[in-house]
Amino acid sequence: MSRHGRVGLGVPVLVAALLLGGCGTPRSGDLGPAPTAPPTSAAPIDRPETTPTPAVEPTPSPAGRPPSPSAAASVGTRRPDPVTIELWYVRDGLLVPTRRTRPATVATSRLALTELAAGPTAAEAATGMTTLLPAGVEVTRIVDGVATLRVPSVGDPATRRLREAQVVWTLTQFPSVRQVRLDGAGPAERADYADLLPPIVVTGPIPGERVAAPLVVTGTATVFEATVSVRVLDAAGREVATGFGTASCGSGCRGGYRVVLGWRAVREQKGTIEVYEVSARDGTRINMMAVPVVLAPGR
Repeated sequence: MSRHGRVGLGVPVLVAALLLGGCGTPRSGDLGPAPTAPPTSAAPIDRPETTPTPAVEPTPSPAGRPPSPSAAASVGTRRPDPVTIELWYVRDGLLVPTRRTRPATVATSRLALTELAAGPTAAEAATGMTTLLPAGVEVTRIVDGVATLRVPSVGDPATRRLREAQVVWTLTQFPSVRQVRLDGAGPAERADYADLLPPIVVTGPIPGERVAAPLVVTGTATVFEATVSVRVLDAAGREVATGFGTASCGSGCRGGYRVVLGWRAVREQKGTIEVYEVSARDGTRINMMAVPVVLAPGR
């Protein structure tokens, strides 16, 4: 940064130049008690704001002709970045997360419920994921951090509770929603359905994702001595990478984990990420979560 000052004292003008420099100092979490989104992206806000781009004068056209349509179109505001949302589906009677990236919208809660009702992708369905939420469910209001909506109460109590848990865990990812009020009941939060999480939750990668080395596997777990093991299998089921990490909380409590793996694959192919706990009794793999992915060649 430079500054110039001029002072008239009845003598020749003196000019001084000051050169100042500065430098600045250039977030992840777990699912708290369930995931962030994978991680890999920050949780979307409930009302994202567009960041305006300063207007730029178009370059004059030769011979005084008006600017071309492409030049005129370049003047204005930049389209907002896409938003990534976290969805909680049901697998084997428990909650499991995945993600969607969609065009930005101010109605993120409506978008999340629409995507939740739409159900899993083919890759997600292949792992057993399903949704219990019917289409048409919408938030009627959000006041003081409490989102209110009505979810159909058909089905047995266990099914109804899983459906409610899907909604609560999906909507409370947004900063504007701390609790959810369903069917006139009292406000509920994530902790009210924490027992519906499997011992190991994988927030990233998601089923069907194309992954490359180094691969970062994230999630939450409550396992023996907080140790989470991960291995990568190729299309033939051969182990191409293995590793382990430690969750931020040990047995009896849930903590976040992050494991980084690398491999050398000769070609792009289907693969599987297995995240599991090693049994303290006999050394077998237990509480396994398998995530089908596409393996990119390693480096």
